[in-house]
Amino acid sequence: MATPTTWWLLPVLLVTSPCCCCSSPGPPAPPFNLKCYRPCDSKGCLDIKCEWEPKPHPDIATNYTLYWKPENQEDEQVTSSSSSDGFIRRENFESHGVLRVWVQARNEFGSVESQEFVFHTHNITKPAPPTFTSSHHDPLEIYWETICGGLQLSVGPCNVRYHTEDDQHWIEDEDHFSGSYEIREPQPNAVYEFQVRCQCDPSLMSDWSASYRIRSAEAAPVGEVDAWWDCGLQLPTLDCFLNWKNLSLSQARGHILGYEVTVFYSNGTVQLMNVSADEPSSFFFYEDGKWRLTSSLKDVSSVSLSAYNALGATKASPLPMPTPGKQENAPTIYLEMTEENLTVSWNQPAEFYDGVKQYVVQYRECLPGNGFDWIRVDKNQTRAFFKGAFKKYTSYQVSLFVVSNLNKVSQVATARGYSAQRVPSKVPSFKASHISGTKVTLSWEPFPCSNQSGIILYYQIGVNTQKVYNVNATPDHGSMTYKLDLSPGQEYTIWIRAVTVAGPGEKATTTFKINHHEGYEYLIPIVLILLLVIVTCSFGWVVCVFQRGNKMGPLVPQCLYNKVPDPSNSRIFKQMKDQINEPLTWICGPLYEPYPKISVLEVVEIVPKVFDSDKIKKETGCFQMECQDDQKADPVTEKVNRTDSRNGRKEYSKMVDSDEEKNDSWSSSEEEQSTSGYEKHFMPSASEIMVE
Repeated sequence: MATPTTWWLLPVLLVTSPCCCCSSPGPPAPPFNLKCYRPCDSKGCLDIKCEWEPKPHPDIATNYTLYWKPENQEDEQVTSSSSSDGFIRRENFESHGVLRVWVQARNEFGSVESQEFVFHTHNITKPAPPTFTSSHHDPLEIYWETICGGLQLSVGPCNVRYHTEDDQHWIEDEDHFSGSYEIREPQPNAVYEFQVRCQCDPSLMSDWSASYRIRSAEAAPVGEVDAWWDCGLQLPTLDCFLNWKNLSLSQARGHILGYEVTVFYSNGTVQLMNVSADEPSSFFFYEDGKWRLTSSLKDVSSVSLSAYNALGATKASPLPMPTPGKQENAPTIYLEMTEENLTVSWNQPAEFYDGVKQYVVQYRECLPGNGFDWIRVDKNQTRAFFKGAFKKYTSYQVSLFVVSNLNKVSQVATARGYSAQRVPSKVPSFKASHISGTKVTLSWEPFPCSNQSGIILYYQIGVNTQKVYNVNATPDHGSMTYKLDLSPGQEYTIWIRAVTVAGPGEKATTTFKINHHEGYEYLIPIVLILLLVIVTCSFGWVVCVFQRGNKMGPLVPQCLYNKVPDPSNSRIFKQMKDQINEPLTWICGPLYEPYPKISVLEVVEIVPKVFDSDKIKKETGCFQMECQDDQKADPVTEKVNRTDSRNGRKEYSKMVDSDEEKNDSWSSSEEEQSTSGYEKHFMPSASEIMVE
C-alpha cells in the first residue's frame, strides 16, 4: 500500500526527470578553428581580423574576449569582441612581427580559452579578390587582374572555377593560372559562369571573386526535334494536332530562328511549312517551351520536323501518325498521381520486347482542359515521371505508345488517373428503354469525361426496396444496359447510382408499371399479316367468279377474259398443265367440267321475206350472202392462223378434242340433251357451216 511519502515524491520526480537529459550548467565549450588575416585593398593592409567558431550554451549568456601579445612579451592585450570575430587595430601590432592570439569564453559558471594561434603579421595579408577585365567568345577565354602590384608584392598563383547555366555544379581547375583562363572545346552557345581567386607572394589566398557570365560561340544545331501528336482521348480520330518541344541548349547550340515542318498527306501530296521562332503567327501557339499548330492535320500519313539557326539545321525527325488498338500481351499501366507529380509504370512482357525502339508516355487532361505532355523513354525502362500542377477531381488519360524499329507508332495501353477523387454525381439518361412482357431493359449513359470526378468502380441498381444489383462499369463508352425480369401487375421504382473510392453518388430513379396484357403485344403484327393474306385471297376469288364478263388487262388470267376459253376445261389438256403459263393463274382455277361434250348442230336455213339479189349484187358487186361469207371468212381465217401471243400456242378454235371421234354412235336426242353451254358458246355459227 502506498504511503503518503510516496505520493509526495512522485510529482517531484516527474518535474525533475526532464532535466536529467539536459546538459548540466557549467563553463562554456572552448572556441575552435581560430584564424587571423589582414584584409587588403588597393590602399593597403590595415587591421588584423580574427574569426572563430563559438559553442555557447543555448540558455546561458556567454561573452567572448580576444587576447593577443607579441611573441617576446609577457604583457597581454585584450579587446572586446562579438561571439565569432574580433579585430586587432593597426596601432597595436608591428607590421613585421610575430603575434600570439587566443579567445576566451566566459559565463556565470566559469571561463575557458581556445588554443593559441601564432603567425607573422606580414604573412597574413589577404588581398582583395581579382576583378575581370575582358573575355573572348571564340575561343572562350577570360582575363583578370589583382592588387598585388599595388601592395608591392609579386602575383602568385590563381584558382579558377566555372559551371554552365544548365549544370550548377562548380568545376574547379587544379592548375595554377595567372591573369587569364581558356576553356578548350566549350559547349556551343552555352552560358558559362566563372569565379577566380588569387594570392600574392607572400600572402594568403583571396576570397572567390564575383561571378562573371559569358556565352560561348554558336554552332549548327544537333539532335532531333521532339515532336508528338495530340489526337484527343480516343483513337482513331481525324483531328490530330502537331506539338513539339524546344531543343535543349546543348542541342540548339545557338539561337533557333525557326522550324521547318514537312507534311506528307495520304494522297501523296507534300506540304512545306515554315514556323518562325521570332515572329508571332496565328498558325501556331507557344507556351512553356512547347509549340503547337493551331489547326488540325487531316488525312496525313506522317510529318518531319527540323530546327535551324544561322549556322545550320538539325536532321529531319520523322513522325508517323499513331495507330489505334492494343497488341497481344500488351503491358498494363499503373499510376501514382498527386497534385504535383505523376508517376507512370508498366510491366513489360518478354514477347513484347522484340522490335521496340522506345516508349512514349503521354497524359491528356479531359476536354475542355488543355493539360498535355509526353516523355520518350528508352526501351529498357518501365517508368516515367511527370512534374506539374494536376487539378483535383479532374480526369487525366495516360497512354502508352510503342515506337518500333521501323518507326511505326502504335498505342498499346491506356489508363485513367485522378489527383484526388470525390463521390460521383447523378447517372445521366437513366430510363426503362424497353418493356416486353415482364422483361425490362434499363439503359443509361456513362458519365461524360468532363463530369467525371473519380474512377467508377461499379453501378448499383435497386428495385424498390427489395434487392440491389452491382453492375460492372465497363465498357465506359456508349449506352449501357441491364435487363430485369419482373412480375406483372405491379408498379416499380428503379434507382441507379455510381460508386467510386470516395463512396456512392446520388441516385437517379425511374418509375413504370408492368401490365398483364403487355405480354401479348408481340401477336399484333402476326394477326395483321394473316388478315392481309386472307383479304387478298378473297379478293382474287371474287374477281375470278364475278368478273368473267369483263375484258381485263393482259396480266389478268384467261378466266377473266370475255369469251376466251380455258384449255384446261378440256379433259385432253388435263395432262398438259406444264404447258400452260398464264400469268396470275393462281388467283382462280379453271371451271371443272367432268365430261365436256362437243354436240352436232342442226342447221335451219331461214329465207328472208324480201330478197332482191340483183339490186344487192349491182350495188355491192356480190350477193348479200356471199359478201357475208367473205366478210366472215377473213376474220375466221385470221383467227385460225393466229397464235396466242402470250404463250405461243394456237387459239382454242383450232384445237381438236379426241372425244369427237368416240361419239359417232350417239343418238341425236342424246346429243341435244348433252350439249353444254360451253359448246354452244364456242362452236361455229350456222352461217359459217352453210358457207362450207
